[in-house]
Parts: sequence; structure tokens; C-alpha cells
Amino acid sequence: MKKAILYIVIVLMNLSFACAKESKLPRPEYPRPQLKRLEWINLNGQWTYTFDFGQSGMNRKLYNSQGFENFITVPFCPESKLSGVGYTDFIPAMWYHRSIQIPDSWKGKQVILHFGAIDYYSVIYIDGKVMKRHWGGSSSFDVNITTAISDGKPHHLVVRVEDNCRSGMQTRGKQSGNYYSQGCEYTRVTGIWQTVWMEPVNQFGIKSLQILPELDKKSFTILPQFYALSAGQQVEAVIKEDDKIVCRRIVNAATPLSIELPLKKIRTWSPESPFLYNIELYIRNKDGKIIDQVTSYAGMRKIHIEGNRLYLNNKPYYLRFVLDQGYYPDGIWTAPTDNDLKRDIELSMAAGFNGARLHQKVFEERYHYWADRLGYLTWGESASWGVNTSSPEAARNFLSEWSEIVERDRNHPSIICWTPFNETWDRPNNMEQAAQHDRLIADTYRLCHLLDNRPVNDASGNYHVITDIWSVHHYAQNGPEMKKRLEPQNGIPTQKDVKMEVRYNGQPYFIDEYGGIKWVSGKQFSQNSWGYGKGPQTLEEFYARLKEITDVILSYKHISGYCYTQLTDVEQEQNGIYNYDRTPKFDMQRIKEIFSQKPY
Repeated sequence: MKKAILYIVIVLMNLSFACAKESKLPRPEYPRPQLKRLEWINLNGQWTYTFDFGQSGMNRKLYNSQGFENFITVPFCPESKLSGVGYTDFIPAMWYHRSIQIPDSWKGKQVILHFGAIDYYSVIYIDGKVMKRHWGGSSSFDVNITTAISDGKPHHLVVRVEDNCRSGMQTRGKQSGNYYSQGCEYTRVTGIWQTVWMEPVNQFGIKSLQILPELDKKSFTILPQFYALSAGQQVEAVIKEDDKIVCRRIVNAATPLSIELPLKKIRTWSPESPFLYNIELYIRNKDGKIIDQVTSYAGMRKIHIEGNRLYLNNKPYYLRFVLDQGYYPDGIWTAPTDNDLKRDIELSMAAGFNGARLHQKVFEERYHYWADRLGYLTWGESASWGVNTSSPEAARNFLSEWSEIVERDRNHPSIICWTPFNETWDRPNNMEQAAQHDRLIADTYRLCHLLDNRPVNDASGNYHVITDIWSVHHYAQNGPEMKKRLEPQNGIPTQKDVKMEVRYNGQPYFIDEYGGIKWVSGKQFSQNSWGYGKGPQTLEEFYARLKEITDVILSYKHISGYCYTQLTDVEQEQNGIYNYDRTPKFDMQRIKEIFSQKPY
């Protein structure tokens, strides 16, 4: 009887959430702005869940669940306050449930279920039947559930999650491997942490879209992929400057298909002028009827390398970056609102930065959307810490996840470089194991270039195997020590370890981590506050130290940019220029004056 009552309550609850106004849902905004359709259903909100500490859920057949005993707010991870759970010990496995039902208007179409991200291994069930398995804690994926749900009746969606961040076989980023957060490792993330949603799509509709800006040719090239093709199917591609059509082409659908869209005049995208073109695509059947339509956008910008300089739109461009780890006090990896994503970029720009290295976390698509809109450069990175780089199994897991990340984000003009790894200082001394490490780094580099044309920073800081960008990390806390570390030897810039990595070969040279000056402002997050080196005693000492070490970097002509650690405090790490709650720690005008200085 109790189980039956619980099921009725859960069904009514899910139906009420499905009918609720979008504004009442957590994270209600459309999650995929570069391939947008009008019809969709946001599945965020209240789900039921149970932890599976003994990992016995399969034996107990929890995949047949019609509702668990506890409630959680999706898309926030169970470790977060916003989830309503706030459980921060290790969670080896857990199960989610909610009921779903398609509108009558969706009948006859494919129903695609989307997950922004689930950390780490997940299995998707409908009414106890396996629909998909997915490995990867940061990459988005979808599931075609048409055959299981097309009757228009309520169905049970169950998600099984397994997460072993200490295994060495998966990415974990800055999630702590110990119970407590410590040093530069923080609260863990388990399970669903990005928006869950579903949409109806024609069986011959667009599956994915790659947009290539070609500045020198004054054109965009669009590479669409389809779920399937039918005889006589056509694609109409439209480029708009604001609301004015500047190019239109109609071509026969095919696989593969490349649609070139030339422009008579172009407006470039840059931090100084982040103009975006609007894109519309229409799919017509042989009778000329529109069976699918999507909207997107693109920036006309070019990134390339000449010698030891990075070029933006055919001009050398100096990067004034900040390290951004994308943690939030109440949401952990998930921003409480879409506006929080936008505000982080605005705070960074107000401090004098023109971009960020997105560090040890794959940021959600809405963040990149705001970076595109605001004109904010980024380096895209994986959550590579935790991966045993000498393990073939871990390598397989990493490569499949990373390929999904690059394919998802490669249309964003704001992303100008890929950084798949960070500080692989656990590279083994054993030659055979070291060879596996180097193989993974090299394979990832080649994979990046197969999927995209941006420069690749193979392993930020160390140890470089094959790279387009030479990056180093230096946390010297005074000018003379910083100068000692950066002074070229015999005309060659310094590198981390000539025995552990390849020789520097003239690439653009970046200090993509420095600073990290500890300063506690207001209430400490914890008693184990941490930062690099010994913190200054006064605010004036802080400003002086920051300017001194930054001026040293700016004085060297062989350096193409820097990345200061970091944008905000994160839990016990107290070296941000903003507090963890995003309130200022300093006189931001003085901070901006330091970071806005011109080099050389």
C-alpha cells in the first residue's frame, strides 16, 4: 500500500513539474544555443533518488523502480546545497527516477533525450529497459527513446550512476580524493550536474552541425549531419547580419555535405567587437515541406600561429588571462543560474582580463554562449586530473570523452585553444609506463587536430610531448625570483624539465599559471585556508607584489601572454581576486590597472 501511494505521489509530482511554468524550474534556459529548436521539454526539477553504497542496485533490480524514497533537485549534484541533499562523502553509486510523457504533438517524430553531463558512468533505462550506457563525467550525450515512449503514456526514466574518482580510470579534475577538501582540491561531484531535456526531431532532421569561419575567404562553411536521408531532401542555409539576410543557399542533402556561404562584406568577431552572425537551417522533403529547422550563430574569426606568436584575425594578440575553475558555493560544478555564468565573465573583464583558462572542468555550453556574446577568449580544458596517463584503459576512457567535448564545443568563436591535460607531473619514470603516458598525450593532440583546427596546448605546465603552445607555470612571489625563472638561457626560454619533455621549438610561449597570492578577505571558508607561498601582510604589500611579478612577465618579448591564478577563491583556496561568493576582495580599479597594462 505504501509503495502504491508513493508511486501516485511521484507521478502527480512529475506531472505538476512538467506543467509548471518554465521560470519555476531550476536552470530553465535552453541548454544548447548553437543548435536550437523551438519545441523541447526541460526535465530539471524534482526527481527521486537513492544512494547505492553497496552497489547492489542491479541485484535489487532498481532499474525497474517506479520511484525512490528520497528527493533531489536536478541538475544539481547530491553534494551541493541546491540539490536539497548536501551529502559530501564518497558516493560510489546512485539511482535517479522520474516519470516522463511526450505531448500528443510529438507523435510521429523521434524523441531525443539529452543529458548535459553525468559524472561518471551512467546507464539510462526506460521502464527497466537499457537505452544507453555512457562513460564520461563532463561530456554531453543523447539517447533516442522513440521506440520506448512513442505511445504518449507516462513512462519511468531511471538513471544509474557509478563514480569512482579514486580509480585512476576516469577524469575527476579538482574533486578531492580525500574526505575533506584540501589544498587545491575541493568538494566532489556525483551524478547529474547539467540540464536534462528532451525534444522531438524528424527522422530526417539535423543531428549535428559544424560551422567553420574562413576569414581569408570571407565565407562560412557549414557541415551538417543528419539522422537519415530521404530522396529529394534539401537543405536551405541562411546567414543573417542581425535581421538582414546576407547569404542564402539551397543544396541537396547528402553525407558528407559541405555548404559554403560567401559574404560580400564581413564583420569580424573579437573581444573588442564580438559580432555574431545568425544562422538558420531548414530541411525540406521532396515535396518542399519543411520537416526540420534549427537556429544557430557564428563568429567570423581566425586563430593561427606564426612563429612564436598567436594571431587573432591575422594580428598578433596578447592574452591577459585568468584561471577560472567554475566552482560555486551552493552548486559546486553547476552555476545556480544562467546569469551567474554571465556574471563571472563580466567580473573577469572588469578586472582587466580579456579571457580565461577554464581550468580542470568542462564548462557548460551556456557559459560559452555568454563568452561568445560578450567577447571573452577562453582555452577549453578537460578535468584530466585523476586519470592514470600510463593506463591503456584510462586512455581509452579519456579519448572517447574528450572527442565528445571537442565536437560539442568547437563552434564557439570564444574558444581559441584546446588544453586537454594539466600538469602531468605524475608521469612515471619507468620507461614503458612513460611511453604509454606520452602516447596518450600525442594521440590526444592528433585527435584534437582531426576534429578541429584550433591550436593545442597538450599539457599545460608540463610535461610537453607534442604541442602548438608552450606553457609554463611559475609561482614565484617576488620580481627577482620571477625574473630568474623566466630569463632565457642562450636565447632559449626556460622549460620545466628537459629530461621529461621534448625540447622547446619556438612555439608561442605563455605563462599560463602564476601569482596565486593568498589573501583572506572577510570570513574564511575553512580553517585550512591555502594559497601559493607566504601571503602578504597588508593590502599595499599585495598590490605591490602583484604588480611586481606581473611587470616582469610583461617585460619579456618572447612571452605571448599570461594567466593569473585565479578569478575567485574556491573553498579553502584563498588566492582569488574575488571571494568565493563573488564579492570583491580588493580595489578593483587598482587590480584592473595592473592587468590592463600593455606588454613590452
